[in-house]
Amino acid sequence: MSNDPQRLEDERHQGIPLDSSPSRRSLLRWGVAAAAVAAGATVAWRQRRPHGEPAAAAEPVPGLWSQTFEQPGGGTLALGALRGKPLLVNFWATWCAPCVHELPMLQQFHAQQAARGWQVVGLAIDQPSAVRKFLDRMALDFPIGLAGLGGTDLARHLGNAEGGLPFTVVFTANGTVRQRKMGQLTQEELTQWAAAPA
Repeated sequence: MSNDPQRLEDERHQGIPLDSSPSRRSLLRWGVAAAAVAAGATVAWRQRRPHGEPAAAAEPVPGLWSQTFEQPGGGTLALGALRGKPLLVNFWATWCAPCVHELPMLQQFHAQQAARGWQVVGLAIDQPSAVRKFLDRMALDFPIGLAGLGGTDLARHLGNAEGGLPFTVVFTANGTVRQRKMGQLTQEELTQWAAAPA
């Protein structure tokens, strides 16, 4: 047995049982339940946000329309050349399953809405070699820009605070942000966006 006063004090504190009274256990259970309900409500709210988030009018993104991106097949994609018509910009990656799942829907939207003036652009947040290999398997008719990690910064400037993918932004013909959507698109959202005045 040790006569060290510090050790005796430490042993005494370690042996004190936690207060396990019924009221304290009940309070703990209610706290855990409330946290679970709040987390569930947050998840449900995020999943049920209708048709993405409308953007505030006049949200300029510095230098947005001067951005250029290398294209997988060669050449350059200049965002400034796309002003004047409604534009859907989709941030995606080959390793992102929801991104890959929505690409055929975006391809269909592009084919159906091009005659109405709509433009679609995909900005790949990925390695150029992975994007090229992917596009060999899934041909897309709309322009793809190789945004790399720099595309993440652009997406943040456009309202993607979470940094997740896929992320879609709709611009009006005059170049202002009209709509944002974090997560996989639905056909209903695309239909609604196409029907709204550009």
